[in-house]
Amino acid sequence: MTEIQNGLHEECGVFGVYNVADASSLLYYGLHSLQHRGQEGCGIVCVDGNGEFYRRKGLGLISDVFDADKLSQLKGSMGIGHVRYSTHGGGGLDNVQPFYFRHKNGNFALAHNGNIVNSKQLSDMLEDMGTLFHSTSDSELLAHLIKKNDNTPRIEAIIDALNKLEGSFAFLIMTENRIYACRDKDGIRPLSIGTLGDGYVISSETCAFEVIGARFLRDVEPGEIVCIDRHGLRSNFYTEDRHRKLCAMEFIYFSRPDSDLEGCNVHSYRKESGRLLWKEAPAEADIVIGVPDSSLSAAMGYSEVSGIPYEMGLIKSKYVGRTFIMPSQSLREMGVKLKLSAVRSIVEGKRVVLIDDSIVRGTTSRRIVDLLRESGATEVHVRIASPALTHPCFYGVDIPTRGERISSDRNPEEVCKAIHADSLHFLSRESTLKAAKGRCELCFACFSGEYPTTIYTDTEN
Repeated sequence: MTEIQNGLHEECGVFGVYNVADASSLLYYGLHSLQHRGQEGCGIVCVDGNGEFYRRKGLGLISDVFDADKLSQLKGSMGIGHVRYSTHGGGGLDNVQPFYFRHKNGNFALAHNGNIVNSKQLSDMLEDMGTLFHSTSDSELLAHLIKKNDNTPRIEAIIDALNKLEGSFAFLIMTENRIYACRDKDGIRPLSIGTLGDGYVISSETCAFEVIGARFLRDVEPGEIVCIDRHGLRSNFYTEDRHRKLCAMEFIYFSRPDSDLEGCNVHSYRKESGRLLWKEAPAEADIVIGVPDSSLSAAMGYSEVSGIPYEMGLIKSKYVGRTFIMPSQSLREMGVKLKLSAVRSIVEGKRVVLIDDSIVRGTTSRRIVDLLRESGATEVHVRIASPALTHPCFYGVDIPTRGERISSDRNPEEVCKAIHADSLHFLSRESTLKAAKGRCELCFACFSGEYPTTIYTDTEN
């Protein structure tokens, strides 16, 4: 991502296993595969054959929170897990999922990826009814909506609750003997099901299946609830108002290159977007480089179709802490160089095409362009493998306010000047869609301001 320090932040990730021995270990590895979606906190809840729940959560990475001893205490062949980046409700241990709830109709655990846009309206309604919230996360809303339907079967309570939610979500709900996998009616957030022996796995991304040896079965459809229990898979649709509006940023940035989203491989998508970038905005240059890591596939595609050699002109260090705590501007700038450095012997004396997935604030884009020039690049032509980010996202992507988004009040020529580039081009909306071969729709709200749901807050923020 261009904004190394202050750019877009990853989504959350959910993972579940049913009827698989040593479930906690598989959950650990599955969540580790989804670590790119959230590094703030993580948790696992398991259920044994007697219906006893075991849970553990903490702040930090999977490897920080769990070890072999802690995993051994999470008993059972069924469980759900979560990795978190906070987009609603703030941080803190209370907001780390999965959440666990005791209820007279049966205890259950819940994990969520997404954002509920009518959370304020729902929380006000529930509080007026006497509900006490244990966190500030919008994910807790679903649990309380389910619990208030005391006298109805669990599946009916879930259907009723889901129909009250507006926004994006991929929910895993685990009871004493089954797991429900639920996806929002617009399919904004991804959710897939795989098989492992006689059991099943559910994941935000298919990349986790490969790690644990599972085989992809199918995606959870928009507006669908999949029930997994001893009878196998059973499906219900909680609404007839269903659409396919998968978040475009899942392809562009969030998901791992080895994941497939609704039949389209992420690496292939990004590579194709690079090819289309060349067709829209060819540049006379000596080398093509990508900003690590999510832009490398697009850089390969641009190089392939243009014939301009692809080079590793930028190197990213994964072992550098935050730079904002450094006391002076000069030290902060040095911190940026530690995170991302130019290879002088590669870029010196070269006309460079710089490929990135997006520009948010533009601050770090300018630093990267300046870094390349300091390392001897004679020209820097910036090509962005997505449209300009002009509007906020209310579905879980942490896009900054209008005043902080460089493209909110600047045209591409002005942005080009601001980041010190020789030229700049954003991939068109049409090509962004075309890169996902076979798809007819994506959510482009952050690029267009056209939201697939009702928005209950100020869209100008």
